[in-house]
Amino acid sequence: MPDLLVEHHGVPVLVCDAGGAPIATEQDALDHLIGAAFAEPVELIAVPAERFDASFYDLSSGLAGAILQKFSSYRLRLAVVGDISRHLGASSALPDLVREANRGRDVWFVADLDELVARLSA
Repeated sequence: MPDLLVEHHGVPVLVCDAGGAPIATEQDALDHLIGAAFAEPVELIAVPAERFDASFYDLSSGLAGAILQKFSSYRLRLAVVGDISRHLGASSALPDLVREANRGRDVWFVADLDELVARLSA
């Protein structure tokens, strides 16, 4: 399935394909996620959790911080969609990041697209 542009509760969302290019570097995020957003009027990019390299979930690598900063710089919102429980269990810092991110409006970690749509309706 290719990336799909949808609108939920007035928010244009680019739903990325799970089979798309892996995101293992900051440049990958720019090329495959943020770059794709400029082809369409997008406010939020929903990325399947499995597209991110394991280093994204290891906060000591700095990859998550760099990618989240890029999204902020380009005024885009990010939703990481899917089960990240194995990464949460392997880290003491990641659960704190997820909890804090989910309190805001710019970065969310959600279990599935239904949860994302529900959050957008609030």
